[in-house]
Amino acid sequence: MFHPKLFENRNVVITGAGRGIGLEVARQFLDCGARVVAHVGRPGERALPDFLLEAESERRAALVAADFLSDEGVENFAEAVEDRFDAVHVLVNNAGTMVGRFAAGDLTDDQYETIVRLNQTSVVEVTRKLLPLLRAAGEAAIVNTVSISAVTGGSPGSAVYSASKAFVSTYSKALARELAPDGIRVNCVSPGTITTDFHERYSTAEKLEQTRKSIPLQRLGTPEDCAPAYLFLAAAPLSSYITGQVLEINGGQLIC
Repeated sequence: MFHPKLFENRNVVITGAGRGIGLEVARQFLDCGARVVAHVGRPGERALPDFLLEAESERRAALVAADFLSDEGVENFAEAVEDRFDAVHVLVNNAGTMVGRFAAGDLTDDQYETIVRLNQTSVVEVTRKLLPLLRAAGEAAIVNTVSISAVTGGSPGSAVYSASKAFVSTYSKALARELAPDGIRVNCVSPGTITTDFHERYSTAEKLEQTRKSIPLQRLGTPEDCAPAYLFLAAAPLSSYITGQVLEINGGQLIC
């Protein structure tokens, strides 16, 4: 557990905070005293957990629904952040999903554009829109979610998703160089196979069990395994000399 005041008086923005890893990241930032703007998916997409609603009622969190596939989605989200904060100390770009498994020869233009827009373009657009607020913080951190598939290429049907995550990884390294003079550190968290509804949608039980057996720690990961890495990379007292890095959270899956 991190100190409950680690992010006191710090403004944190998290995209994709309505479920899975992003939801647990939001929980842990709130537990450490942060003020949070949480992007919770598209309007009306899902019911939100009580702890987020309670944080909103206590004005510790602002919950913003925005469709990053729409032309106005990122713009509307950025405006909501600007209405709440004069500066952003931490930006977590976590929004994104596989959309589906598509064979290379069957992939349609719409499927390709949806995957790229959700996983790649939204990261660039949110970062670009919030850069003035990140610079205003004086000392800020960006933490982007990538994936083990950015290294391995993923499994059949996930080629474009995997490539989009590799784009974010390289983009983050370039940003780390560019933004260092502004006091902004940029890093990535790269989850392995994590038990969220992502794999309920896109992986079979048989595939997950085969993967589990290949992991040295002999278990799949959880959002609770991943979230502390985001807080570590966001906290200057813990990681002030770390930038341009990808932190792999996969139970040893990449050792070989």
